Amino acid sequence: MAVHRPGAEPLSIILGYDPSTLRERVDLRAAGLRLDELGSLRSLSALNEKAVLLRLLGRLDEAMDVANEAVRQARFTGDREQLLGARVRRAQVLQYQGKLDEAITELTGCVDEARAHDWTALEAFAVQSRGKTHFDAKEYENALADVTAAVFLREKLGASPSDIESSLIAVAVVQSFVDQAKSERPGSAAPEPGSEPGK
Repeated sequence: MAVHRPGAEPLSIILGYDPSTLRERVDLRAAGLRLDELGSLRSLSALNEKAVLLRLLGRLDEAMDVANEAVRQARFTGDREQLLGARVRRAQVLQYQGKLDEAITELTGCVDEARAHDWTALEAFAVQSRGKTHFDAKEYENALADVTAAVFLREKLGASPSDIESSLIAVAVVQSFVDQAKSERPGSAAPEPGSEPGK
């Protein structure tokens, strides 16, 4: 059975992260088995986990349906922290659906609310998710700012080494894309000493 933590994906299902996309590498069989275990459970924790699993399996329409149900249930309970976490997971589905502007708008609202209430774990979760969405949108400078912020927030929390390591990997990957983009800008290469234009 997968180990699940608030604000994180099931540990035994995530094999690592693709350094070219920042997306999770998934044990598809384990994800499918865990989804079967959850069956028709409708508790908020089950809905949250099912939304994540369906997203990881690429079943995005189903993931959105379940994520919306989780948001409705969290709103009904009146627990604002639970609601915020459900909103972040729904925004992750929007990201995977390619609705990047919509996802970034939602995640920015989540980051701001988490920061206002000093919900540091949720802020780190939301800002890391927003950074990955900026990355998908090829907004590398914004992505770098967010994934770097996530490292500091997780260090502040005393997060596990694996959580911090995944954030550091994201920083290194995004930094490489920022550097590459800068090198490809017109006029980014300085002329050689003594050279003249047109020569």
